[in-house]
Amino acid sequence: MRVREISDHVFHRGFDRPVAVSAHGCTITTADGREFLDGAGGAIACSIGHGRGEVVSAMAAQASAVAYVHASQFDVNSVARMARQVAALAPVDDARVFPVSGGSEANETALKLARAFHIANGAPDRHIVLAREGSYHGNSRGALDVSDRSSLREGYEPWLGQTVRVPRVNPYRDARTGAEHALELDRIIRQTGVDRVAAFIAEPISGATLGAVSPPDDYWPAIAQVCREHGVLLILDEVMTGFGRTGRWFAADHWGIRPDMITAGKGASGGYWPLGLCIAAGRLYDVVHTVGTFNHGFTWSHHPVGAAVAEATIAVIEREGLVEASRTLGDSGLAWLRTELGDHPNVGEIRGRGLLMAVELVADRASAAPFDRRERVAERIIEAAFDRRLTAYPCTSAVDGNVGDAVLLGPPLCVATDELHTMVERLADAVRSVLPT
Repeated sequence: MRVREISDHVFHRGFDRPVAVSAHGCTITTADGREFLDGAGGAIACSIGHGRGEVVSAMAAQASAVAYVHASQFDVNSVARMARQVAALAPVDDARVFPVSGGSEANETALKLARAFHIANGAPDRHIVLAREGSYHGNSRGALDVSDRSSLREGYEPWLGQTVRVPRVNPYRDARTGAEHALELDRIIRQTGVDRVAAFIAEPISGATLGAVSPPDDYWPAIAQVCREHGVLLILDEVMTGFGRTGRWFAADHWGIRPDMITAGKGASGGYWPLGLCIAAGRLYDVVHTVGTFNHGFTWSHHPVGAAVAEATIAVIEREGLVEASRTLGDSGLAWLRTELGDHPNVGEIRGRGLLMAVELVADRASAAPFDRRERVAERIIEAAFDRRLTAYPCTSAVDGNVGDAVLLGPPLCVATDELHTMVERLADAVRSVLPT
């Protein structure tokens, strides 16, 4: 068989990729015998590493027992067990879990639930969603509308435009305090019309667009208070940051906030199953369930096998202490990155929490001026890293022309210390090859 024959009829998302034939831990092996360190965890999704036999066994056992039934007709024990697990971990009051097939679907679910809740509460005019500049919430139509990633929105603008934007948060470029951001949110809600705003959706720590940006420590408590005062539902998109990625079970835990909804996915199933979760406060569920206003569902939601995979994945994270490992290894990784690249004239900031780490690249360090997007700096560094047998994740944005390229490292939480150190060395070498000093 030709090396590429297996993908001759695939609708490709790229060009000239090697064929992965096996993977174990943090290593992916290709058909030509090369071994790659998975510094990106796929798309920051592979939380417990490749080749976990216990997850595969749980998948097979559930598929053998009940592979699929429709959630409108049957309950399944694996879904109930997984929901209990998640509810015990998520910082959401009396949590109710709506499992779907990915992060985009989870955010679609949350947005529709917010609308259904307000209708059931007798506030049908509340339909406007607020979202931040530089955000990313998915690639389906509704999720894309609340996202602010120009490269993905391009060409689809006639379908979009119902979201009101809130200024992005990046302390590296914006010295405003969390209280000042909260005042701005309050102003936007009042200007838009308190009785028209349904929800505010945001990533607690920015991921795919801005690259591991944490807000000031007073930001989220102040933002949550503004939302409560105006009856605006707070939706935290933790599709990338949930299930240990930032050194806590959820990034919201860093600030002790309890949003109305959390969306999650990626790390909950570790790449073994396409899974997303909308985790909603019980009071939201009670209202829409009683009135019957939440007309929503997917063929593959509440999937028995997906739930069994998540159950097994979360058990691995708990048993092996991978949340704490993410915190301590993340501290080491950031220290190594700063040693390797801290003095590089085109490195603006090295930042992150846990095993979500980013290097921001700038044309001028003193002014933080970004590279022209046409230079494709992040993409070239990703390509250079790949040449060095390392996967990393590009973060690119052209929001107001004032956001530099960034590259993310987000390996499996089970990464060994020496593996992480090698990842840092390979990424640093890739940066220096693209941006020589």
